[in-house]
Amino acid sequence: MKSKEIQKRLAENLRKLRKGKKMTQLDLAVKCDLSEAMIKNIELCRSWPSEKTLAQITKALDVDIYRLFLPLAIDFEKASEIKLSVQDEVVKSLRKFVDEKLNSLTL
Repeated sequence: MKSKEIQKRLAENLRKLRKGKKMTQLDLAVKCDLSEAMIKNIELCRSWPSEKTLAQITKALDVDIYRLFLPLAIDFEKASEIKLSVQDEVVKSLRKFVDEKLNSLTL
């Protein structure tokens, strides 16, 4: 993956997370002690943030850093719904399997 693609991912995910928390660029900048121009430049792929800046941003947004680099197609809200749905299906499958095995032992 090229660095421009990673930078685009970061920019779009940052924007999505910030807007999801109903924050403006200025709100985020103030909360993480950065300039509004810095947040804007990151979201417009004009600058690449340092590790320290990324740490400040993720702390202000209260997210793990990996969420800034997830594939763009992932909708964070739906990802949680999908996770719960998958967990439910796994539990159902395990119950069915265990029930079948127990039934075969008692016959």
